[in-house]
Amino acid sequence: MSCCVDSLYICVDDMDRAVQFYEDFFAQKVTEKGNIGSRFEIDGFRFNLFAYNEVKEKHTFGSNCLPSIHFDSLENMKKKLLGKELCFPLTQIGKNWVAEFVDSEGNHIEVYTAV
Repeated sequence: MSCCVDSLYICVDDMDRAVQFYEDFFAQKVTEKGNIGSRFEIDGFRFNLFAYNEVKEKHTFGSNCLPSIHFDSLENMKKKLLGKELCFPLTQIGKNWVAEFVDSEGNHIEVYTAV
């Protein structure tokens, strides 16, 4: 049996605000935008936003799902972290630099790069 993970979704309260946040963060336009779901295609991976309140689903924001986004350099990663609320400070762990920030919807997002 073979499988792969090719997508994830995070819950959002305000789709427009979340799309704007991630368009800025990923430096690209949303691939598909909708009231309930929106999608970013990033190097073959689907990063989805889900407006859970539109379908009356309960959700708790925070670190229940931790997307981890890789950067090609520490310098580029630091630039993306500027002005963001950090919930885990920039820390060297083994061969990586790691940090977590809080997105516009209260989700925790990890970023990392190799030393």
